[in-house]
Amino acid sequence: MPSFKGQYEHSVDNKGRVAFPAKLRKLVSPEAEDRFTILRGLEPCLYLYPQDEWKLVEERLSKINSFTRRGRTVIRNFLRYAEDMVLDKQNRLSLPSHLMEWSGIESSAIFIGSGDSIEIWSPKKLDEVDADLSFESYQELFEQVMGGEIEPRE
Repeated sequence: MPSFKGQYEHSVDNKGRVAFPAKLRKLVSPEAEDRFTILRGLEPCLYLYPQDEWKLVEERLSKINSFTRRGRTVIRNFLRYAEDMVLDKQNRLSLPSHLMEWSGIESSAIFIGSGDSIEIWSPKKLDEVDADLSFESYQELFEQVMGGEIEPRE
């Protein structure tokens, strides 16, 4: 299982192509065969999964009860904007125009490693999200998610 991490900014050309960061590319397993699934994120960003990791997501989705309204809504809205893609010979991704428009990506994209997947952000949208998170609220959020008390460094 890859552990994508770090932040990398790359320019997006007028055809929606963006270079896939070399440091992240080294972490993609050979089983993925440079194939990815890209889709809308749960925030104004895009999620990018290597094909082998996407199969695990699909397994989880297949366990959702589609006979409930919530189940159908989650499945529909997660998969309706998902697209398969392959890196080109120059190791670029061609971002779908409707996903670029939705996420606000224009001439630049920020790739953020997020464990088993990668988030792709518009620098402007990422700044907006970051501005809403103060150090104190980040610390509180981290404590809630990770558990335990965190002592600030002096």
